[in-house]
Order: sequence, then C-alpha cells, then structure tokens
Amino acid sequence: MTIAPVRPATYPAPVRAAVPGVRCAGVPAPLVDGRRVEYANLDHGASAPCLDAVADAVDEFLPYYASVHRGAGYFSQISTKVYEGARASLRAFTGARERDAVVFTRNTTDALNLLAESVPRGTSVVLFDTEHHAALLPWRGRVTHVPTPRDVHSALSEVDTALAESPEGPRLLVVCGASNVTGELWPVAELAAIARRHGARTVLDAAQLAPHRPVDIRALDVDYVVLSGHKCYAPYGAGALIGRADWLNAAQPYLAGGGATKLVNEQLGVSWAKVPERHEAGSPNVVGVHALAVAAKTLGRSAEAVAEHENALLDRLRAGLATIPGVRELSLFDGARERVGVVSFTLDGIESGLLAAVLSAEHGIGVRDGKFCAHIATGRLLAESGAEAETAVRVSIGLGTRAEHIERLLAALRAIVLYGPSWDYAIVDGKYAPSPDPRPLPAFLEE
Repeated sequence: MTIAPVRPATYPAPVRAAVPGVRCAGVPAPLVDGRRVEYANLDHGASAPCLDAVADAVDEFLPYYASVHRGAGYFSQISTKVYEGARASLRAFTGARERDAVVFTRNTTDALNLLAESVPRGTSVVLFDTEHHAALLPWRGRVTHVPTPRDVHSALSEVDTALAESPEGPRLLVVCGASNVTGELWPVAELAAIARRHGARTVLDAAQLAPHRPVDIRALDVDYVVLSGHKCYAPYGAGALIGRADWLNAAQPYLAGGGATKLVNEQLGVSWAKVPERHEAGSPNVVGVHALAVAAKTLGRSAEAVAEHENALLDRLRAGLATIPGVRELSLFDGARERVGVVSFTLDGIESGLLAAVLSAEHGIGVRDGKFCAHIATGRLLAESGAEAETAVRVSIGLGTRAEHIERLLAALRAIVLYGPSWDYAIVDGKYAPSPDPRPLPAFLEE
C-alpha cells in the first residue's frame, strides 16, 4: 500500500508566543518496548491539563485556605475574598450582564442539572438530539428533541418550527457551543435570536467552547452559560452556571444545607437565601473556584493566541488525516464549518478501542475512543460515514499540544495502516490493553 507523505512545511507553524503553559509539558510516558517519549496529550476534550498559572496560584493560596463566609479569622477572610472575587472573574470571562447570577457548581453536568431543577413548572425545553448527555438527559419528560440536519440553515429552521409548535408558557432552548464529537461550532447567536423571537430563553453549553474561544453572554444574547473548570485547564472540581437570577431565586434550593439558609427555626421552618448562596449549600470548593477564576483570566488575556495556535495545529492534523487510506472523519454539517480543535474518525480494519490502545502503548499518544457521552450523535455520524464501526477515536487539541505531537500521531497511523500493531493486545476489564503490559506506574502509585 502506498501512502502519500505529509510535508509539514506546507502547513503554518503553530503560534507559541503568548500561549499559556501547561503543567504536563515535557512529561515522559513509558512505551511497551522500554523506551520513554514525551507524552502527547491529544485528549483535551475530556479533561485539559492544569495551566502553569493555575497550579502556581493554587500553591500560593493553599497556605491561607480556611472556611468561607462565616469565619472571623484572618485566613477565613482571605478565603472568602478569594471565593467571592472569583465571581467577578467569571462574570468578565463570559461577558455577563450586571444582574446575572454566578453560581459555582462541580462541572457543566452539575450546572445543567441545577438549571433543570430551577426552570418554572411546565417549561417546554427544545434541543437537538445530538447533544452531549449532560445537556440531553436532565430534561427527560419535558423536552422536544430536534433531529440535527446536515446543514446550518436547516438547523435554524427546525428550531424555529419546534419553538413555534411548543406549548404556551415558559420555554427554554438548549444550545451547544461546540460539538464534543466533531468540534464544529454551532450558530449560537442565530439560534438565540430565534428563541428570543418566540419568547424563549437560551442556555449555552460552553463546556467545549470556553477553553478555545471567547464566550460573551451579551453579544450572543443568551440567558445562561454553563462551563467546567476541568475543561478550562483548572482541574480542581469547579464549574459555573452564569445567567438570569429570577428562575433561580424562585426555585427550591438545589441542595438543602448550611449556607443556603437565612434562618431556621425549631420547627425546621426555613427562610432560604437568594442566589447565589441559595444554590451553594455546604462548604464550597474555594480552591477549585479560585483555580477556575485564574484559568478564566489567563484564557481571557490569551484568547487570540490560543485560537491561532489551535487552528494551525488543527489544519495540520486534518490535512494529514486526509492522506491516510481508510480514515473516515466524522462531521455534523455538510461543507466546511469552523471548529475548535476536535476531530473524530475511524480507521478501516481496526477497532477504535484497539487503535487507541496501540497509540498509547507503542507511541505515547493519548486519545479518546468510544461514543464520547454523545451516543446519538456518534452513532448517527458513524452510520452516515459508512464505517463498519460502533465507536470512533477522538483527537482533541489544546494548549499542551505541539506540532511534534501531531506529526507523531500521523506517522503512527501510517505505520498501523501498513504494518498493524507491533505488540499483542487483549481485552482487560472491557478495554484493549497490551498483553503483557510492562509499562511501570509512577512511583506515587507503587507505594
């Protein structure tokens, strides 16, 4: 089989100046043949590595960590200031309106479930059926699923019809910023305008968008934004729901407990606090919130360089994949649609799970395989691609990605097409793994 060579010089070099550094850069990974290579993390779409700025900020804060809000001690006052100051950082990062609430959550899934518990009774919810499960599942029993068409114009028309035919009363449109399967950008502003015309509100799932592109609530004219810290290079367990406060104030608290109350009497009668405290019961994750705020500031300052860096690498990746026989790239929309650094594909003749295992064990490359918590979308795209596969491989680019990582991936895929795996593999706990697997674990796991 002849495989056309890729000439890297024909692609623009990725931008490095002003791109924030990540803590995993240069960390080696062992291979099954005994060698070690720099780990190529091409799985940013699942969880992004920690920014250097975030890790440094957390280390600086940790000696002062203490209780938040009600502590009289000096460290408690510092922690409270850090926690509340983070709301301003998230407000600036998302272009929030003056009266928008900033409620801290665990992640995007938590934020969407909080909103689902807070919408008024009888609210009609409209969304595309190809959404990530975090956006798809919280609304079960009260949602209109719109099948995703192959072109953006039809998508707008389908939403217009669905909202026009939805029952009278409160309405909510759930919109994805960027597909976690294909990286393609959705026409958020246009969809929000249609929702506004029908008197509906819009929530933007920015989990895959916020790490890569600016998010502006006012410019997009959406009502709510949800995002995760672990996808924004702040893997300390915090996320956020930002948006209009009225539905949140009228809803029962998401969790009942300390911090969400103003007064509790002996009969357990409760006067609840208003947002954001109303939905932040319990001791808050001040370290995670601080990490998220620092990440937001860092990404906000570097937005142009981040996009330029990722676009150059994405162009290099897609051009290279197009030269490899048997690669089938998945795409939601016909034609060239702007996307963030996410590409999913299959390779004829090799299962995606095995391909991911080979890339890791023999080449030090981390990718994701499966249906990416978007089973409907992935299943449909696999069927449309003509692939005889039930799952795909996803490559997701981020700030930890270098041109060498892309070239190594492309070279590895060519080698696999020509020669297949060079090691034996077996199913272990439902996943492909080297058999045997001689790779040592890091010392902290061996103790």
